[in-house]
Amino acid sequence: MTVRVGVIGAGWIGQDHIRRLTDVVTGAAVTAVTDIDAVRAGEAAARAGARVLATGAELVAADDVDAVLVTSWGPTHAEHVLNAIAAGKPVFCEKPLATTPQDCLRIVEAECAYGRRLVQVGFMRRYDAGYRQMKEVLTSGNIGLPLIVHCAHRNPTVPESYTSAMAAQDTAVHEIDALRWLLDDEIVSAQVITPRATTHRHEHLRDPQIMLFETAGGVRIDLEVFVNCQYGYDIQCETVGEQGLVRLPDPAAVAVRTQGVSGSAVLQDWKARFVDAFDTEFREWIAGIAAGREPSGPSAWDGYAATVITDAAVRSLESGGPVVTVDMKPRPTFYGGAA
Repeated sequence: MTVRVGVIGAGWIGQDHIRRLTDVVTGAAVTAVTDIDAVRAGEAAARAGARVLATGAELVAADDVDAVLVTSWGPTHAEHVLNAIAAGKPVFCEKPLATTPQDCLRIVEAECAYGRRLVQVGFMRRYDAGYRQMKEVLTSGNIGLPLIVHCAHRNPTVPESYTSAMAAQDTAVHEIDALRWLLDDEIVSAQVITPRATTHRHEHLRDPQIMLFETAGGVRIDLEVFVNCQYGYDIQCETVGEQGLVRLPDPAAVAVRTQGVSGSAVLQDWKARFVDAFDTEFREWIAGIAAGREPSGPSAWDGYAATVITDAAVRSLESGGPVVTVDMKPRPTFYGGAA
């Protein structure tokens, strides 16, 4: 079958996913688009041969929409996801699932009441080949129990609109989800400390930041978030176990030797680094819908957990760096929690 997808939000990421669903993923067709900017919606819809609808609610209710993709402004996500659940339609929501823990819980409760998983959250790192290889190693037990994780998330620059809180909410949130998945463990505390600030930052920004997390199982995580590192987009992750370690590979790149120097290029943005992961993510989402399966990717509960943990990190940052307990509700049995 062809899965007919309606897209809410035609900004950069929405347009890229429309291209992906139209040109890369088989078995999908974008049939409807809506955006607060009607001109932008029309341009995106025209490229996919889709029609433009006035509102997200109208798109969710449309007979020619089997599944919903939410790529609109973050504060609107909860409304659109809840509408999709009420309509019984699978919904893929780019992160964040919602901008507050309370709205995330409303979505969790609505999905539990519906009785079937419909929601998937766009944490693409679970679909990256390197992260999946790390997961296999950790699951196999080859390095023993994980003890420590070292991570870094570096961007060459960020715009002036980027705020200190976004280091957790928009940047570290990807590591937070990936680490919960890799370790199969929950993060229970967060602390953010700030070393000497780079002179390359905008004046209002605290950069870099060092985030320290502890899991329920006692694993300690350190994450460097440095969003004005200048040299490139650099994602690092290393898990140290009792009997060895596993490290995320750098993206493949040719080595060049010239003029007395040997080296390889460093990627400059996240789009190039994770393009294959995005493609795999949507292939698997569409294939699951076509086969009548519930989504297997990051769940509404994962979206809630990420929001609660980033909120704890922001509280630590804003209050000067104390350890903050993550105030997370018990996981419902619907998502694999204890009875």
